[in-house]
Amino acid sequence: QVQLVESGGGLVQPGGSLRLSCAASGSIFNINYMGWYRQAPGKERELVARISRSGSPNYADSVKGRFTISRDSRKDSVYLQMSSLKPEDTAVYYCNAEVVSLKNGAYWGQGTQVTVSS
Repeated sequence: QVQLVESGGGLVQPGGSLRLSCAASGSIFNINYMGWYRQAPGKERELVARISRSGSPNYADSVKGRFTISRDSRKDSVYLQMSSLKPEDTAVYYCNAEVVSLKNGAYWGQGTQVTVSS
């Protein structure tokens, strides 16, 4: 069984910064892509950023230049450094990983709330 555990959400003022962390655990042979998605109230879940096993990142246009995704493959972990936060970044952020294990597939974390407000 594979589990993803996120941490680092919270309340921040506009223009501030937060760092999200996600660690995968369980019977993992390998992890291909790891990424972050978010879902705001009344909206669809959307991709924020993801990073390949080789470290190649992709970002949603709305966060380019403000967010940075990174991973530590030795720790099966992924991070999202968020800067210049805006109220429209407010959402529940979910970690996602494409895992090669006894049961291959895409796994999700439980979500962490990020609120950007003055």
